[in-house]
Amino acid sequence: MPTALPLDAPPPVPRERRLTGRVVLASLVGFFLVVAGANAVMITVALTTFGGARTDSSYRAGQRYAAERAAMEAQDALGWTVDTSLMTTVSTADASAPERVITVTAVDADGLPLAGLVATVRLEHPADTRRDIVLDLAPAGAGAFSGTVNAAHGQWDLVVELARDGAPTFRSTRRIYAP
Repeated sequence: MPTALPLDAPPPVPRERRLTGRVVLASLVGFFLVVAGANAVMITVALTTFGGARTDSSYRAGQRYAAERAAMEAQDALGWTVDTSLMTTVSTADASAPERVITVTAVDADGLPLAGLVATVRLEHPADTRRDIVLDLAPAGAGAFSGTVNAAHGQWDLVVELARDGAPTFRSTRRIYAP
């Protein structure tokens, strides 16, 4: 049973809380420790997960634009048709990057297979340049090239480059999904 206060007793006086220098110092130090800890976590995550930008210098890329546009127009004038396929063949010990066969076929404007070319393929990861894969394809018949690569599941930019006598002649880029 609660005890009743007599009616003539003064009300209890609340304990006075004072803001002291120690409380202010502890609050400031605690605040800055939390901010520094959050910054350290964010910096670590940013540095370990971002593989870098695709372009070292946007200014230099802008300067090369006219030359690249002229090369694209010359490529279009050739009238070549280049088809690519990506097929998973064998499940390797590393299930995250199964073996895949990349096939490239190239024909001229008249539908005849192209000869005397060297084919290179790059699988560029859209967000992480550290995961990019470069593959030189072997000739697999008239106008056909083939090679195998271990590539992880997900989206990739497939860049096909054909060169003749060491000079780049054809380049195409397309987004693919590797199941």
